[in-house]
Amino acid sequence: MLQDLGGYKQWIRPHDFGNDKLARALGLEHWLEDEGGRIFDAKAVRQELRQMHAQAQRRARGTQVAPALRRNVAQLAALAHLSEADCRILEFACCVHADSLLEDATDMFGDLTAAQVAACLASILDLPADTVRAALAPQSVLARTGLLTLDRSGRGWLRSRLDLLSGNFAELMQTEAADVLHLLRGKVSVAGPARLALDDYGHIQPQLDIALPYLRQTLDARGRGVNLFIHGTPGTGKTELARTLARQLDCELFEVASEDDDGDPTSAERRLRAFRAAQSFFASRRALLVFDEAEDVFNDSSSPFGGKSTAQLHKAWINRMLEDNPVPVLWLSNSGALDAAFIRRFDMVFELPVPPQRQRQRIVRQQCAGLLDDVAVERMSAIEALAPAVVARAAQVVRRIGDAQPAQQASQALERLVDNTLQAQGHRGLAQHGAARLPEIYDPAFLHADADLAAIARGIAAQRSARLCLYGPPGTGKTAYGRWLAQELDAPLLVRRASDLQSKWVGECEKNIARAFEEARHGGAVLLIDEVDGFLQDRCGAQRSWEVSQVNEMLTQMEAFEGVFIASTNLMQGLDQAALRRFDLKVKLDWLRPAQAWELLVRHCRQLGLAAPEADEQARLARLAQLAPGDFAAVVRQSRFKPLPDAATLVTALAAECALKEGSHASIGFV
Repeated sequence: MLQDLGGYKQWIRPHDFGNDKLARALGLEHWLEDEGGRIFDAKAVRQELRQMHAQAQRRARGTQVAPALRRNVAQLAALAHLSEADCRILEFACCVHADSLLEDATDMFGDLTAAQVAACLASILDLPADTVRAALAPQSVLARTGLLTLDRSGRGWLRSRLDLLSGNFAELMQTEAADVLHLLRGKVSVAGPARLALDDYGHIQPQLDIALPYLRQTLDARGRGVNLFIHGTPGTGKTELARTLARQLDCELFEVASEDDDGDPTSAERRLRAFRAAQSFFASRRALLVFDEAEDVFNDSSSPFGGKSTAQLHKAWINRMLEDNPVPVLWLSNSGALDAAFIRRFDMVFELPVPPQRQRQRIVRQQCAGLLDDVAVERMSAIEALAPAVVARAAQVVRRIGDAQPAQQASQALERLVDNTLQAQGHRGLAQHGAARLPEIYDPAFLHADADLAAIARGIAAQRSARLCLYGPPGTGKTAYGRWLAQELDAPLLVRRASDLQSKWVGECEKNIARAFEEARHGGAVLLIDEVDGFLQDRCGAQRSWEVSQVNEMLTQMEAFEGVFIASTNLMQGLDQAALRRFDLKVKLDWLRPAQAWELLVRHCRQLGLAAPEADEQARLARLAQLAPGDFAAVVRQSRFKPLPDAATLVTALAAECALKEGSHASIGFV
């Protein structure tokens, strides 16, 4: 190479070598003065090199690369249909990447253009120049499979212009008895076993009813161009769904890695090249391919001014691939926002939401078997934002601790791990959810309503469809009634507060509203939206377009929802008139009647282990203005750190709560 391609001109300088390591390797160390050699004579060195070149040419006939490399290239050639020229070029590229001495020798060629690289390879490998150029073309087999691409930008050393599939690919190709998966190590891997069953994905059964037979027919008939796009928030179980589908279809499942063996993230370009290789190598196998975190390719533009993503930069290739890939692909993404030009090319697009409460309860019970009691399972599964992956990871951590903790501490540790993750994700923690449970002594008879709440519950139980608006002062039991009603209907409760639905992004609130109704519909849940006045203000007074669109979205969802929907508000005035007409019932919950207040006092004294209240307390209680069930709940919470010795102290605490309210001077009165 140094002689034929003129590399010796840069290597043999007037007074020394450009690379001493090459001189030693070629047996020219006697010209190295620092090693006691003779005085350097460039002309004499060139003459000696020509003689060595002539001898090497005679010996070169029949020379082959290492047997392991030859066998591995032959294996890839059979799978990807590589030509003889492709194999020779790939062998040389692996050698120049793996052998530092060969790299040093090719560096003597200097900075090369893409055309010069092709010319060098033609000379080194004794191949026709046209054949080499065709083998390195952008649409060549080597490029399409991702095995080897030629860097066509600017100039550079030969090794740097020959871009192999991965950084360790050349090393892997030198391995004895390597299979295809070994050669793709760090880029494509066999997926782990499925840990969930199809029943755990009952909330997307309509989508599965299409996806499963479609994928099965594709695998049986070896169909091409099959791609499913599954999106959802992190941790909803997208990867587990892919593994479950593969098990159900009795096929292999391979995953395109998003990070290398060292744990460093893999670029979108590299992932696409690994994807190409997998499509070529597994085309004859009954297999599915998973491309997780697809947003790395479709939405990876880092420019704040709308720069193009990797997929957009390779739009033509991506479109062709989505139409002709031999291995069906499950594209998984945390975001559903894709360029419309891409989204229309997927055979199926669907969202995998957080499972509804019944599904969550089943998953929590399965993942945390032996770690949580029934009460803890119920409390944890009631959290709408709790993704299956969070539960699985927390249970894994606690199980690894093993016998180091008693059962009670293990349960507490698991809940603490889940709680920390929820709060880090910006959700309410377990403690806040636990506080929302109904008290043991709850009874709707203690609510001062202008309708028979028990009769309403019986009617809804018969119809399983209703739209209720509960309004009245704070603490009068609106949200608690919704929880009680869900229990009576033996249905899960989905609670959404204004803070859960609002967003700083225009249009996001409307999506959250739609998502809440959709989740309730899929889960057969009672949907309770607290502080609904924030979304149903009269549109006549709206000053911004998004205020109108939020009301419109809420009205549209209410109209289409066939389940049980409860809206609660402290502010009835100012609600949109069209919204009010859409409610089947509007029930006012007001301050407690004296008889209700007295019965609540008696029951709370019993619950707290206090002596029964006397008649004097009944008279004091009757004089309290604006007393609500929420005041009793507040005082009971206070008793945990401020003990109540008797009923009189409890009434005093209730009076203090009432004194903080506006207009508290009026008496409770008798009705």
